[in-house]
Order: sequence, then C-alpha cells, then structure tokens
Amino acid sequence: MNPLLALIMLVALLFATGPAHGLTSDEIAVIANRQEPAGISLARFYMEQRRIPAANLITIDIDPAEDCRRSDYDQLIAAPVLAFLGKGGRPGKIRCLVTMYGVPLQISSPAISDQGSENIAELTRKIEEITFSLEHGKDQSVPDILRGRINDIKQKINYYTKVNDMRAAVDSELTLVRQTHSLAHWLPNPYYRDEHGDFLPFDQEEVLMVSRLDGSSPELVSRMITAALATEKQGLRGEAFFDARWPDPGLKQVDSYGWYDRAVHRAATVVRQSGRMNQVVVDEQSALFQPGVGRDAALYCGWYSLASYVDAFNWRQGAIGYHIASSECSTLKKEGSQVWCKRMLEKGVAATIGPVGEPYVNAFPPPDLFFAFLLGGKNLAESYFFSLPHLSWKMVLIGDPLYKPFAAAPEEVVQGKR
Repeated sequence: MNPLLALIMLVALLFATGPAHGLTSDEIAVIANRQEPAGISLARFYMEQRRIPAANLITIDIDPAEDCRRSDYDQLIAAPVLAFLGKGGRPGKIRCLVTMYGVPLQISSPAISDQGSENIAELTRKIEEITFSLEHGKDQSVPDILRGRINDIKQKINYYTKVNDMRAAVDSELTLVRQTHSLAHWLPNPYYRDEHGDFLPFDQEEVLMVSRLDGSSPELVSRMITAALATEKQGLRGEAFFDARWPDPGLKQVDSYGWYDRAVHRAATVVRQSGRMNQVVVDEQSALFQPGVGRDAALYCGWYSLASYVDAFNWRQGAIGYHIASSECSTLKKEGSQVWCKRMLEKGVAATIGPVGEPYVNAFPPPDLFFAFLLGGKNLAESYFFSLPHLSWKMVLIGDPLYKPFAAAPEEVVQGKR
C-alpha cells in the first residue's frame, strides 16, 4: 500500500474503531411501509438479492409523504422498530436498518422545543422593552448601551433557535431508536472521534447504522440495488472529481469552511495515491465543474451550489459521491427540485449523502475519511458511520449499506490482479 494512503488510513482508524467483523446480511433489518406497495416489493427484492433473512422485514403503517410529525415518528415508525428489536434486546443481532422507498424522509415538527420557545419568547419581550426605552428615552448616553444589549439578546435568540431545533432526518433519529436522548440539536457519534474528545452518552453497541434505498421512482431504487451488486463483481473504475473552492492551504490554520475544503483536497490525494481510479481531477476555483465536457465520474465530492445541481458528469455504474451544501436531501421526490441528492440519483449514482435541512458544515463526513474507508475495503454503511460526526441530526445516507465498491486490497487493483 502506498505510504500516504497507509498514513491516512491509520488516521481514519484513529477517528473510528468499529466492531472487529464487518457488517453481515443477517445483521440488517429492512423497514418498509404498508401504505406504499412498491416499497414492500423493493424491500423483498433487496432482501432476496442480499440474502437478508425474510424475518428481518419490519413493516410500518404511515402516510408515505416525505415529511412526518414527531408524534407520528414516535408512534408509527420508532415504536414498530423497537417492538421488532425487542425494546433493546437481540444484542449483537441487528446492527443496521435500511429504510425503503415510501418511508418518510424527515421529521418536520415541532421545529422548536417548548422550553426553547419559552426562552425565545422571554428574550423577545426584553427586546421590546429595550426598544421602548430607546424610543422614549431622553438620555443620549444610553442608546448605544441599549443597542448593545439588543444585539446580545439577538445572539441568545439565535443560540436557542439553533440548540432547540428538533427537526431531523428520520434515518438519523433511528440510529438512536434504542436510546432515550435529547431531541435538541445533534449528539456525538461514538463511531467517530475528533480532536475535542466529546463526552459520549452511549456506546457503539447502542447505535444502529441506518441507510436508505429511496428515490424519485421505484425503478430508480431497483437500479441502485442492481448497480451496487454488479459493480462489486469487477470493482468500481472510472474517474474521480473533487471540486474544491480554493487552493490547498496545506497545514495553515483555517476556519471550518477552509478545513472542509482542505479535506476535499486530501480526499483527492488519497484516491490518486490508491491507484484505483483511471484519473483524479481537482478543481480549486470557486466555480463548479460545468456541463459540456465528457467526464466519466465514479467518485465525486464538491461544494457549494445550493439546491442547484450542475449536470457536469456522466455517472459510471456504481458511482458514489456527495455535494457539501445545505438541504440537498430535503426531497427525493418533489418534481422539479434540483437538490443534489435527488438529481445525482436520477442521473445515475448508486450512493450519495446529504442533509434534510441546514446541518452546518461540520456535520458532513470529512471526504478524506469517508473515501479512505471506502478505499480500505469497508462497505458503504461502515465508511459513512466511521466518518460521520453527529447523530440525531439532519444527515442521510442513500445506498445499499453492504455495497463494497473496493473489496480487494489496493495493491491488487494497481497490479491488475482483479
């Protein structure tokens, strides 16, 4: 293995340490919605293809709309899943859930917890009182102080709005379905380690990996399943494209945006040094890759084009990629939507990642880690969860969790042994 790839893989392993054995078919349970017959059929098809035991099908009964209320999630999704799991039982049996076409995508309400709403209301009243004082005050030395207080209060309101945001991806909440946990803001993922050493309120064994097989049509989902299976037979080949916004800053200290941009550069280096792709292309201009040039993309990561997919690639069968931008998985079905997850799937990728709302940039899996795990032979679900910073939040993984695009060691691929 190339020394650089080996080094980054070592760093990846320090970030996340999972179970000694890889995810197996009998450790997967599939969730399908009885109100969406196509989803039931797809679930059975997928389970047959991956030899997942028929007993591992969980059926729910809920409106198949993409949004659901928090109460409906609790009663109509989480409760049946918990019943299947034996309310925390079956230790070591089920490690991964797959949500199928027809299972709601996101929990839309309440947007703010009751306590958060009370805090915001009280702070808003304080702003009204200070504003009244400003409008009727005669002392000219006071206004600047009062305006400063208003700014401070507004910052507190922004804080409470942020930390009391209870909207989430259904899949991200299902990762902690066995746990009683705070619904406000994100929670640390025990499969992932960062330099801050977050306090972890639960262990890896208490977290379920969750992936989704979904899209704008049943035919698209069927194609995703068969593409992953077909690609595994010969390995994913093609070109890799990484769309950074700025030149690589190297080791220079950067903010969170610069950190992720550097991770895009590093991901390109990891893929290039692995020898798995025919070509690795990096663009470090603010403009994105544009249509009009033939690009056979097998791997991709880039940013930032909000809800405006750019049709710049011919996606190879089994392609994997994601675009770092807000709300790119807010819908997979809405006609006319140009969010990246929906359009990438429609155009041919087999797997992608995206958020259902504003996740903040540090919620995305760092691409250098994600692609390093894939290159190291991990499957899609493991690569995602070992590089995912947060749970109970906005991020969604779409694709077959067992998909292994690079099963052989990198040396074998480079030397043409496959």
